[in-house]
Amino acid sequence: MTQTTLVDASSPVPTLTAYVGADIHDGGRLHQHQALLVEGDKFKGLCAADGLPADTRKIEIDGGVLAPGLVDLQVNGGGGVLFNHAPCLQTLRTLSSAHRLLGTTTLLPTLITDTPQKTAAAIGAVEDAVAEQVDGIAGLHLEGPHLDVRRKGAHDPQLIRPLEETDLALLLDAAERLPLLKVTVAPASVSAAHVSRLCEAGIVVAVGHSDASYDEAGELFDAGATLATHLFNAMSPLSSRDPGVVGAALLNESVACGLIADGVHVDFNTVQLALRAKAGKGEIYLVSDAMAVAGASLQQFELGDRTIFRHRSDNTDGAPSGMLNAPCLRLEDGTLAGADLDLVTAIRNMITATDCSTEQVLRMATSIPAVQIGLQSSAGFIGSGRRADFIWIDNDWQLRGIWLAGIEQLNS
Repeated sequence: MTQTTLVDASSPVPTLTAYVGADIHDGGRLHQHQALLVEGDKFKGLCAADGLPADTRKIEIDGGVLAPGLVDLQVNGGGGVLFNHAPCLQTLRTLSSAHRLLGTTTLLPTLITDTPQKTAAAIGAVEDAVAEQVDGIAGLHLEGPHLDVRRKGAHDPQLIRPLEETDLALLLDAAERLPLLKVTVAPASVSAAHVSRLCEAGIVVAVGHSDASYDEAGELFDAGATLATHLFNAMSPLSSRDPGVVGAALLNESVACGLIADGVHVDFNTVQLALRAKAGKGEIYLVSDAMAVAGASLQQFELGDRTIFRHRSDNTDGAPSGMLNAPCLRLEDGTLAGADLDLVTAIRNMITATDCSTEQVLRMATSIPAVQIGLQSSAGFIGSGRRADFIWIDNDWQLRGIWLAGIEQLNS
């Protein structure tokens, strides 16, 4: 990246900066031969690259794409820490910083199934982080404990339990205290009436970790659940006689589906089938499901009293064809335990392993997740007056630059 100033060197540094030389994805469309204008900490908009306003500082970008900061609705950890291990303000600071350097500027820290005490601590930690204006922390995702033990995945089965009135009261109180609360639940532990009450309180409800039938999952979607947590993983599959949770999520026009695009959780041929099958305004978006290893060199870490190991997939893992040697995280018994993934890598995987367009894939990591949780006015898009959080991905789909509120965080 090179920098050119269009005003005399003795003049004051202009407040309007133009980034040129890269395509620009504004969260909806991909623009070519345009300049991205930033004034102070805000986007000023786009203009023709050869028609910049006078007295504009010009920064040349060496190809690739400028895009909004990425939005991740499922982040369990990063920077060597796991939210479940220590749900506190310092953990959120570390987690936010690690993912910001990976291109994610808006995220939901995720607490997987744990004790009521840990759940309460997580709510308090996010409330503190919002009060302290920790960058990137948009709210909280509680993935459990009200799930289905038959599809527990790496969740501790001894902590999975039905939703009771005390739990409901805790969630309703959290909805009052936090700017955003998302919960993942299963019909085995939560009723349609419960989902209605959660949604009425403004809580975003997702269905996941469930062995429910198509009709059982459909009852929760009809009651107001709008998301499916990590499509295909830890849920009843689409089969000839029961479409399962997968079928219910794909066919319901109001439901959007998170997807872990690491090549281990879901075969990319299956990803393409899902994209073609997804009905209506509900769309598929990318999640990292990142654990403590994101942005860190850890080779293993603890989840409760169990150890999660970082390694590469091979045939013995049952890895999808063509994705051998992909990074993954597993318990000692081989169960997948989150993902060794960041969203830029997920974008690169989607571009190289599917027939999706650049425009579509970038939407899956920016505007689509932002819209699903009601943050479209503050995240996922480039537009005049919005805070200037954006990234630069080069022609090889490597992260090369990050700007937060117009200030450069990374230039490699």
